[in-house]
Order: sequence, then C-alpha cells, then structure tokens
Amino acid sequence: MDLTNASWRKSSHSSGEGANGDCVEIAFVSGLVGVRDSKAPTAGTLAVSAKAWRHLVATCQG
Repeated sequence: MDLTNASWRKSSHSSGEGANGDCVEIAFVSGLVGVRDSKAPTAGTLAVSAKAWRHLVATCQG
C-alpha cells in the first residue's frame, strides 16, 4: 500500500499532550485505512480494510 501522497488526519480522540499523548492518524486509500502514530510517522503503518476499520471504531465506541 503506497501512502506516500496520502492525506493523513489526526483522530479527534487524540489528546496531543506531549510525548505521552495519544496521537493516532488515519488515511483512506483505495478501500483501505492506514493507521500510524503521528509522533513517529516513519516507524510503520498498519493497513486494514474499511470494513475492519468500521468494526474497530464501532467496538471501541461501545
């Protein structure tokens, strides 16, 4: 999955409070969702299907 030109956006649930803040970014590309740590964007990216992402979000919102 090439995310070179992806448009990343920070989660509305990210606190952004210093080095210990929760900083998750996501990008939607070709039916997949890329997820990365905004504090270390080159450390790696997790890619999941849009269906899996919706399930994860729904489960976390409980």
